[in-house]
Amino acid sequence: QVQLVESGGDSVQAGGSLRLSCGGYRLIPGVNCVAWFRLTPGNWREWVAGMLLTGPPAIRWYADSVKGRFTISQDNAENTAYLHMDSLKPEDTTKYFCAARPKSCGTRRAAEFGSWGQGTQVTVSS
Repeated sequence: QVQLVESGGDSVQAGGSLRLSCGGYRLIPGVNCVAWFRLTPGNWREWVAGMLLTGPPAIRWYADSVKGRFTISQDNAENTAYLHMDSLKPEDTTKYFCAARPKSCGTRRAAEFGSWGQGTQVTVSS
């Protein structure tokens, strides 16, 4: 499987913003979906957002917990996907992972994604 590379994690105050980056997914033959997950206290990967790489129009989905605050996007010229995070809350603190697959975005199960990054830590203080 292709190893993805994330960056952009940092420590911020509540209400602040961060932008996470994900590269390498274009190396996956037929890649069609990029998603972001985050680690829960129970140590499983929770789906945060997903994006179809075909289009326009861009089709994106968000978990209810981040809807209106996070935006998933891609820069085709740079072959990079992003997760823009605004209005960050302390409960957003955890490790975030980028994942990709050559199929549709019709799943939110981490096990359905074959390519992952190493994760990037986001810490939000109150």
